[in-house]
Amino acid sequence: MNKTLMYAAISGFLAVGLGAFGAHGIKPHIQADQYAVFQTGVLYHFIHTLVLLILALSLANNSANTIKWACRLFFLGIILFSGSLYLLSTRELTGFAISFLGPVTPVGGLCFLGGWGLIASYAFSLKRL
Repeated sequence: MNKTLMYAAISGFLAVGLGAFGAHGIKPHIQADQYAVFQTGVLYHFIHTLVLLILALSLANNSANTIKWACRLFFLGIILFSGSLYLLSTRELTGFAISFLGPVTPVGGLCFLGGWGLIASYAFSLKRL
């Protein structure tokens, strides 16, 4: 079983669901700037889900440890970056006033950067550039 492919599928399912929920469920109940933050979370969620999907499919023929770590960082970035934006943008609606979420978002961004850095490192190691 390709766990990364499974995680990409679950993440894609959640991204579609959360995007639809944001557009139809919470948009009328939150301010425009909060909705923009929610949409940023959905956008980054989708982008990095697609990257996970591509990497999962590439892992079928390649078991490079660098790619596996990039996948882990992307998945963690989705949880920390997009997840914190979802919670921050809906905190007035849901009542979740969690103060530590602000610093969590940049940590998720750093995970995304780390994943992209590992992919670049792997590409340079191929020496086919």
